[in-house]
Order: sequence, then structure tokens, then C-alpha cells
Amino acid sequence: MIAGKKYKGLKSDIWSSGVVLFAMVCGYLPFEDPKTSNLYKKILSADYQIPKFVSTECADLLTKILNTNPDSRYSIENIRSHPWFKLSKEKRISGLFPGKEKMPFNEPIFKMMQE
Repeated sequence: MIAGKKYKGLKSDIWSSGVVLFAMVCGYLPFEDPKTSNLYKKILSADYQIPKFVSTECADLLTKILNTNPDSRYSIENIRSHPWFKLSKEKRISGLFPGKEKMPFNEPIFKMMQE
């Protein structure tokens, strides 16, 4: 999108999710610069460094998701079959799903909050 090429929705969203994954794993964004033009240059050239504390498998996945060429960027299927992604054995994320499940209500905690 920054290069002015045709927007490929899913491929762009996958790249964006890679930025979020990078931030969650590393604790900071892959691309940062106070000057917007420099930031765009870094994004277009995939100018980022993965810290040494990141596992080889995770670094590999990040590199494939943050690929600047949308045609060779990893797809959802590629991500799901990647060894790092497969480290999680859980099929369903634990937790509540608002709108699908009734949210629990704890009366004693509610009263404490009111006080």
C-alpha cells in the first residue's frame, strides 16, 4: 500500500498481524522512526532486526509473514502449518466469548466494588 500498489486485503492483513506478532514477542514494533518518510522506507525494505532472544522458529515465521512481496508472503494455511505455530496444542483458546456465552457474574466481588 505504501508503494502505491494494488491493495490485496488478506495479504495486507497478514502482514499487519505479523507486525502485531512481532510486537507481542519482542516487546516493541519492528519499524519505528519519527520521520514518516524514513518509516516508510524501513517498511518497504523490510528493515528490521529480530532480537537474539527470539527462537529460530519464531524468527522464521516472522520473516515469512513480514515479507514485503505479497505474492510470496505466507498465507493463513502456511502460518497454521509452520512449526512455531504448531507448538500450541490447544485447539480452542480458553476464555469467554461475549455474545456466544453468558458472562459470569460474581455477586460478592460486585458488592466489594460498590463499596
